[in-house]
Amino acid sequence: METTKLPPSSPSSPTTSFSVPSAEKVDGFPRRSMRRARQRRSHSSSQFRYQSSQVELTPLPLLKDAPVAELHDLFCKKLQQCCVLFDFLDCVADLKGKEIKRAALNELVESVATSRGVLIEPLYPEAIKMISVNIFRTLPPSENPEFDPEEDEPTLEASWPHLQLVYEFFLRFLESPDFQPSMAKRYVDQKFVLQLLELFDSEDPREREYLKTILHRVYGKLLGLRAYIRKQINNIFLRFIYETEHFNGVAELLEILGSIINGFALPLKAEHKQFLVRVLIPLHTAKSLSIFHAQLAYCVVQFMEKDATVTEYIIRGLLKYWPKTCTQKEVMFLGEIEEILDVIEPSQFIRVQEPLFKQIAACISSPHFQVAERALYFWNNEYILSLIEENCQVILPLVFATLYRVSKEHWNQTIVSLIYNVLKTFMEMNSKLFDDLTASYKVEKQKGRNRSRLKSCSRRYLFHYLSLSISHCKYVSLRSSFQHGSHHDSFHLLPRFKLKITDWEIELKE
Repeated sequence: METTKLPPSSPSSPTTSFSVPSAEKVDGFPRRSMRRARQRRSHSSSQFRYQSSQVELTPLPLLKDAPVAELHDLFCKKLQQCCVLFDFLDCVADLKGKEIKRAALNELVESVATSRGVLIEPLYPEAIKMISVNIFRTLPPSENPEFDPEEDEPTLEASWPHLQLVYEFFLRFLESPDFQPSMAKRYVDQKFVLQLLELFDSEDPREREYLKTILHRVYGKLLGLRAYIRKQINNIFLRFIYETEHFNGVAELLEILGSIINGFALPLKAEHKQFLVRVLIPLHTAKSLSIFHAQLAYCVVQFMEKDATVTEYIIRGLLKYWPKTCTQKEVMFLGEIEEILDVIEPSQFIRVQEPLFKQIAACISSPHFQVAERALYFWNNEYILSLIEENCQVILPLVFATLYRVSKEHWNQTIVSLIYNVLKTFMEMNSKLFDDLTASYKVEKQKGRNRSRLKSCSRRYLFHYLSLSISHCKYVSLRSSFQHGSHHDSFHLLPRFKLKITDWEIELKE
């Protein structure tokens, strides 16, 4: 642990007559600044189990110079030497020991990467112990409770000069031709994997990158841990979605899952389909979606390419969680929908085309030009355009009214130009249907204008004639019959009187 020295107190003693003025004694601002500085310093990295009374390290002979008979013993001693931890929060503490450990780690990495026959059974527990001692620790809370990964700089691991070499050794250890999964599984067990997964919450992106590669190698080498790894990743995501809404390593875990999904056997197990529906689709609701959306979309598309029957679940799930107030997320959803449509089978497209294009029409009418623009770009995709052409009779009526209206009303000229191109494309696809929809739209538009005009005129005439009513009338009954239905109102007013005003019948009763 870091030891912080407090500033010395004022030099006062019983034998000294010197007194400090009260104005100089009380100075809260510097003290508060120092307190903040100490907090920042202590939380700048993980809290290592640093002992103040460490054994002083002494350099060991180089591995490359050791006789073959002594190589394994020396390798083991260097592993034990590297179990000593140093306080990197104090830059000048124990510089000699830090350098000895760094040199030993470099030797171990080089030896595992280049030499054959080094990894024998007695070294496995020592290697895993050294790795565990160095990398497993309690991660500190973020310095900034409002930490935004897109805007704020992450807290980097202070001990990275050693930690990087430990991760590099672990990676070379797993990739070595001498690596024996049957021996390693005794030490790389479920507890080890769980601790490894917890480290994905580290703020340091360099550490998460190493963890991603290492966990992928563990998944590939140790077959008995595969189901457990998937289960624990599932638990991390569920906790992230429904409880904490914070986990730094979501993107890296999704990247691993993309490779795992790609290797799933067919037909897909019920467990895998449940993971898609209950975990991957709800992940789209996260506030921090932009950080890991690319990896999430890749996983979703991988599921579709594995089994086309999950397409409807995916599309309807995305429509269910479609963002209502965040245009940035809407643009991301539209991008993901295009990726899905790029690989969708025509038979599956027919099952989702109606709800999908209703949502696309709503996006086209969005006042936010990026949302409308992203939706209109679908018509630039040749495969999607071919699907639309095959199903023009269904899709065109769903979007035509929106396209026609927005082409006249949208404030952005780029959107208007894109809509004209889409309308032109539809006209070339099916000119008869296009003409019918145009005529129908104009008729409905005219009916709407007539209704509005009639309603406005009727109100004006009504109030004009009522103002001429006789003063002792008690009750007025109003009846109207428009083409769209009947309307009836009644209220108390003036004497018996009856008139015809366009489509209104006004009867004044005593």
